[in-house]
Amino acid sequence: MTLGAAADDMEAAGGERISGRRARFTEDWCCCACAGLFLGPNPMMARYMYALIFLVTNLLAWTLRDYGDSALAELQRLKVCQGARYCLGAEGVLRVSLGCFLFFFVMFLSTVNTRKVHECRNSWHSEWWPVKLVLWLGLTVVTFLAPSPLVQLYGKVAHFGAGAFLVIQLISVTRFIMWLNDWCRSEISQKRCHLQIQVVSIVTYVGSLLGIVLMYVWYAPSLSCKLNILFITVTLVLVQLMTFVSMSSKVKAGYLAPGLMGIYVVFLCWSAIRSEPHTEVCNKKAEVATSADWVNIASFVIAVIVIVAATFSTGIDSKCLQFKQAEGESEEDDIPYGFGFFHLVFAMGAMYFAMIFVGWNASHTMERWTIDVGWASTWVRIGNEWLAALVYIWMMIAPVIWKTRQVGSSAETET
Repeated sequence: MTLGAAADDMEAAGGERISGRRARFTEDWCCCACAGLFLGPNPMMARYMYALIFLVTNLLAWTLRDYGDSALAELQRLKVCQGARYCLGAEGVLRVSLGCFLFFFVMFLSTVNTRKVHECRNSWHSEWWPVKLVLWLGLTVVTFLAPSPLVQLYGKVAHFGAGAFLVIQLISVTRFIMWLNDWCRSEISQKRCHLQIQVVSIVTYVGSLLGIVLMYVWYAPSLSCKLNILFITVTLVLVQLMTFVSMSSKVKAGYLAPGLMGIYVVFLCWSAIRSEPHTEVCNKKAEVATSADWVNIASFVIAVIVIVAATFSTGIDSKCLQFKQAEGESEEDDIPYGFGFFHLVFAMGAMYFAMIFVGWNASHTMERWTIDVGWASTWVRIGNEWLAALVYIWMMIAPVIWKTRQVGSSAETET
């Protein structure tokens, strides 16, 4: 055998070994991936599936509202629809919302108080997707057989469910901002990125003030816009009040938390003014939006994505309503998030998207590609803004009050 032939044989053998290793690696990786996806419950992946179902339901409700007359003419054959009168438009949105609510409420009842990953309810939450898809579709179809008075009653109840959803959402956002502020003020964070934190704090605070100035320019061009001036001025007062409380000697929370909350309440005020009817003289920006279809479409798509994202982020934050630290450390076999709370938030989210699709008024006619427009929507968002500021202020001063009471009670006990 020549040296060249030997070298060729060695090269071929090496290539076979490399190919074999690659094949074994690919096979092992595929097996692990398949095992992770199909052989065991995966609650972290399941939450995205539920979010996808929620998104599809939103799109179905929008289709019934804006394009139901042409796309779903078959509904006219149902007696309960009375020529599609009670199955399209605003009531069609309520029917789809009712089906979504029933689905997630059933999931809530069947998964509430689940504690460990080895429980059967974890498997039900994370697997059995064909069964759950049939359940979701079945409940959605059944709602179109329900009588109109029952659907209208659900529409009235949905006002309260949507309001509860907004309250839980703002509490979740506020607690996240406070957690982020505490983390940034910790010794480790101060040593690593003190300058960056200071810059972000100043930018957020100045940004909230800049947003208020822009709202004065855009939505209060004259003194006749008294309501908009009131909304914006109250927002300015709330931003300053939150900053004053955070910087007080007893709280000492810094500028980051009030800056982030300032951005949040300014956004809520802006969205409230944007929800005013487009016929308002003071809402010039809304008139521009209606004149350009692509602006309306983009705003609608972003709004739907925000609804799903807000419901998702609130649903996995099952500890947002726990105002006391839980005793003991979490164990390895604990579920990663509260399944019952997750489904309950999505059930209330179904009520919420119904309300913003009909402008919080089932008898209100919505234009195509619009969402959450009307005076009812405006006042709901303004109330949400004011409540968010009050919740933040209370979360800031509550520890000081409790500490003062504890000191006073201990002093009385000693005497």
